[in-house]
Amino acid sequence: MGDDDDDDDGGPKQKGPPWLEFDCPECTANNPYDDGFAPGDELTCLYCGLPWKVRETESGYRLVEP
Repeated sequence: MGDDDDDDDGGPKQKGPPWLEFDCPECTANNPYDDGFAPGDELTCLYCGLPWKVRETESGYRLVEP
């Protein structure tokens, strides 16, 4: 019956805040994302234009082809 019960929206659980940047696996360019991203999100490299899907790993995240 605590107020923290309202925090459970049924969505995927994350450890810490969303990630704010990624290095493209194809062109190695650093891509900042001000709004952040989380597992399940789809990203596009701002330099080479390739799309990536975010997968969670034990050590953080991994980008894979969608």
